[in-house]
Amino acid sequence: MSIKTVIIDDEPLAIEVIKSYCESLQEIELLATFSSPVEAMTYINSNAVDLVFLDIEMPLLNGMELVETLQYRPQIVFTTAYPQFALEGFELDACDYLIKPVPYKRFLKAVNKVRKLVSTEATSDVIKNTESTEKQYIFIKSEYESLKIFADDIKYVESLRDYLKIHLTSGKHILTLSNFKNLMDKLPENTFFRVHNSYVVNISYINSIQRNRVLIDNNRIPVSDTYKKAFFEKIKM
Repeated sequence: MSIKTVIIDDEPLAIEVIKSYCESLQEIELLATFSSPVEAMTYINSNAVDLVFLDIEMPLLNGMELVETLQYRPQIVFTTAYPQFALEGFELDACDYLIKPVPYKRFLKAVNKVRKLVSTEATSDVIKNTESTEKQYIFIKSEYESLKIFADDIKYVESLRDYLKIHLTSGKHILTLSNFKNLMDKLPENTFFRVHNSYVVNISYINSIQRNRVLIDNNRIPVSDTYKKAFFEKIKM
């Protein structure tokens, strides 16, 4: 399995160091290097990228701002001379944080972390099993681990800006830094449906349907005009 990688840094020497490290590992497929964060943003949003080595202090758009603009977030390893940004970097769910000058041994440790996460995500993409007796599941990244969740255990999902709040049958919930598009690509389309900009529901758990909302247990979930027609057609109302 190759790890599709991009390097972003406004210092040519810093790019060359990480590039040489990447080229020493057969599993790293270096797709591109960028000194412009704006050009890099466009590329990442248009291509399948697994890993980004990303500087923080750059003109026009710093590394943390770039991460927040990405439609889909690959694994991020920050590379910077400023250790004071480490906490903020991890709050953005970065895989690792490397201080320049980056020792090769420390680089390898970061790649090992990424390898495990990319392998887990590749497994999570296949949630439909040909054996009907096997329950469908997905992996959800929450904080610093990937959690295996059975689709049948999800009642509904609520959007909280950059995060999704997944409500489970156990009464617990999981917060994950993601969006509905990424989540819906993983969930069974015959049971999960979007009813509002902020809600996706598992129709198996709907207790009743009113004019502009559905009831799941004691939770009243709005059905917006945007999704109402398609939703009612799906449940044959």
